[in-house]
Amino acid sequence: MRAPSSIAVETRLAASPVPIPLIDKDLAAFRRALLRWYDQHRRKLPWRETRDPYRIWLSEIMLQQTRVAAVREHYRIFLERFPNVQALAAASEEAVLAAWSGLGYYRRARMLHQAAQQIAEQYGGCFPQNSEVLLALPGIGRYTAAAIASIAFAEPVAVVDGNVERVLQRFIGINLTAPQTWPHAQALLVKSRPGDFNQAMMELGALVCVPREPRCAMCPVRKWCVKQGEAPRAEPPSRQKKKQIWCALEWRDGVGNGNGGGKVRLVQRPRKASLMPGMWELPQSSEPPRPLPASARWRTFRHSITVTDYTVHVLRNTPLRNAPLPDTSPAAKGKWIAIDRIPQIPITGLTRKILKAGGII
Repeated sequence: MRAPSSIAVETRLAASPVPIPLIDKDLAAFRRALLRWYDQHRRKLPWRETRDPYRIWLSEIMLQQTRVAAVREHYRIFLERFPNVQALAAASEEAVLAAWSGLGYYRRARMLHQAAQQIAEQYGGCFPQNSEVLLALPGIGRYTAAAIASIAFAEPVAVVDGNVERVLQRFIGINLTAPQTWPHAQALLVKSRPGDFNQAMMELGALVCVPREPRCAMCPVRKWCVKQGEAPRAEPPSRQKKKQIWCALEWRDGVGNGNGGGKVRLVQRPRKASLMPGMWELPQSSEPPRPLPASARWRTFRHSITVTDYTVHVLRNTPLRNAPLPDTSPAAKGKWIAIDRIPQIPITGLTRKILKAGGII
């Protein structure tokens, strides 16, 4: 029989923002256990080796809706190009988007650039050290403001992301609304180590208290958890749409022969496009050219953008003459771009994937 939890649990949803009561000695033990586990088992990530608010901010923006494994290399490359907020503020939007290329959700990069310019102009290039002031910057919401302030400046303010929310739901045993989650997270916070505690909560959710099949045997705070591994609620069915598109990979002058020369034809999305405005990509169409020579077929890729899963058919040296996709430039138009210039222009993630597969970049 499971030992009763030391944490007093309300049996209904909290009607007010007052946190669920905790027994002091158990709260202290919970905090010690979680921080001890984090100190011993946290992943070694480059943004955890610094208290530089610029680097912490960059990592938090990159990690939004993006896996850690995908962020590591982009984080390194971005910092090489823009090592501080002044360098980022002084850069052109095109250069920022080029450095961001491959991470997707390009609005993040645009807002990052705007916030850097605001920091440079209004604060002399020095980051505001208060979460409320940070919250006023473009692209910084409540979570990001709290993360920067707690990690870089030790402000005792809790963070709530998807991982923390899931940990709290299971730990407390109550289905909390988003507004109710924040005061509960604040009640647990270790004020002497707010940044580490916030990261420990997120790390627990990412590595142990995962959405499916939580690893309760590995959990450092299991004895205080109400749920202790009970199955989570079934997730709703996927609403992903499925579409097919055709891309034309056209090149000249030895492109793909490993000599780094040559050009490839790219088109630019309109500046007012609803998706990835201003980005460069291979010509695309919703229909294949007719007739379609068998020799034109090269490779098929799977690619996802927001709520759509694409099957992408890549054709070699076969221009697309039919109607382009919505929000794109006419497929018959475009520019021949030198291969060595591609790192300096913003290209879509799909285009980067195809050019890499072809050994072009």
